[in-house]
Amino acid sequence: MAMYFNTNILLLAFFAITGILFSSNNNMVAGQTCQLGDLQGLITQCAVYVKKNVPKMQPSPECCSVVQKVDISCACQKITKEIEQMVDMEKVVFVARSCGKPLAPGTKCGSYTVPPS
Repeated sequence: MAMYFNTNILLLAFFAITGILFSSNNNMVAGQTCQLGDLQGLITQCAVYVKKNVPKMQPSPECCSVVQKVDISCACQKITKEIEQMVDMEKVVFVARSCGKPLAPGTKCGSYTVPPS
């Protein structure tokens, strides 16, 4: 139980940091504001699918519903090495693809480069 609680706190911290990055540093991408979208939904619906050191799983319909509302390529621009220590970037790309929002091969997501499909 304590391990599960600590993992959830770690993931909450990750998404809180991500939220701070996005709210305080809106970059212009192709003339539009770069905004993350439903941060709380990502925490509650998708965190389990991008954790490190757990098996890769198909994301739930609820997670995919949230992913559909998020600007994934914008989010990738904000991924730091600290965030990559907590989240499996291959799983982030897998979840995005599984939810119908694939990143193009060669796209950088943090320091991770999306491989050819």
